[in-house]
Amino acid sequence: MKKRFIAGVTCPKCGALDTMTVINNELELLYVRECVECGFSDRISTQVNTPKEITTRVTPESVQLKDEHIQVVKFIQNEEDN
Repeated sequence: MKKRFIAGVTCPKCGALDTMTVINNELELLYVRECVECGFSDRISTQVNTPKEITTRVTPESVQLKDEHIQVVKFIQNEEDN
């Protein structure tokens, strides 16, 4: 089990930026997050709540494409322009 810092995350309790660490506890199948600034910690199950990618500017939320009807347009040259 390695303790790693989570870049760009703010603590939910104190709001400090870049102070959160995470430990992947493979025996209990959970992540333990902890703030090194205020001591806040919580546990996230890796079985019940499968971690999902966070929406950021680098990994934006998947855009759902609309099923748009495509219509063909035909341009007709005006006889006066000839």
